[in-house]
Amino acid sequence: MSIEIDPLAVDADGARRRREPKAAPQPRMRFRTWLRELGWRHLVGLAVVVFAVFPLVYVLSASFNPGGTLTGSNVLFREISGQNYIDLLSDPRRPYAAWFANTIIVGICTAIGTVFLGALAAYSFSRMRFTGRRPGLLGLILVQMFPQLLAVVAIYLLMRGISDVFPAIGLDSLVGLIMVYLGGALGVNTYLMYGFFNTVPASIDEAAKIDGAGHARIFFTIILRLVAPILAVIGLLSFIGTTSDFVLSSVILTSPDRLTLAVGLYRYVSEETNTNYPVFAAGAVLAAIPVMVLFLWLQKYIVGGLTAGAVK
Repeated sequence: MSIEIDPLAVDADGARRRREPKAAPQPRMRFRTWLRELGWRHLVGLAVVVFAVFPLVYVLSASFNPGGTLTGSNVLFREISGQNYIDLLSDPRRPYAAWFANTIIVGICTAIGTVFLGALAAYSFSRMRFTGRRPGLLGLILVQMFPQLLAVVAIYLLMRGISDVFPAIGLDSLVGLIMVYLGGALGVNTYLMYGFFNTVPASIDEAAKIDGAGHARIFFTIILRLVAPILAVIGLLSFIGTTSDFVLSSVILTSPDRLTLAVGLYRYVSEETNTNYPVFAAGAVLAAIPVMVLFLWLQKYIVGGLTAGAVK
């Protein structure tokens, strides 16, 4: 008795459908072939991750090491103690809490001011046509060709002259430092926002103008919502740049209670009588927390903001 195999199968609804042949199992790739075609990529990625993560882990381990030297921290997490953090926060000669507050104030004010001023300038260059528009864009590019260190001496002399007239915004003032940061970052951030603003269709502005909206209402109620990714990226980059800056902060700020974290923590390793690197590591770990929190909060905007403005 022979059994015939019907190529047409009957499903639950009574319809006859042709059975799809099962795919043949793929042969397993040999280890040498896998290593030559795919494995080396994993090895390179693993090496990059180790290279990037090891300094962070080492600093974290040194911050919990009560030994007082970096040479005693070669074995990661051999001893765990919070004494370095206690010494950091209880040292009356080095007010870490004041440095931390100054850094947060400068970073937040600079980030907000940079985003607002850069967005206004980028909107003007992107949507309006006026005399000097092209030279202005070209000037923004040319200014970025010169290193910012070339302006340190000029900035110091300018701030010293301002101190004689308006001490509140001159040397040794957080307001003066914020103004310097705003002026230095306005060019590159404006050009980056300009590329992103061009990706927003101009027809949206025209439709809003037909409804009676002016430039201010279009900018604040429509455009800013559409360009939120680039605003988040600019704010994050500005916050990171200002909180980690050392050169300008060390030139403008001099009083011990008005320093930022970058300048204040440097004193832990610069003075010959107190080169306490584990305490410095503890301060660096605490200083990284605001940046990490802000990065995690804005991460959904970062990828879109970095890529969309680069296509123009």
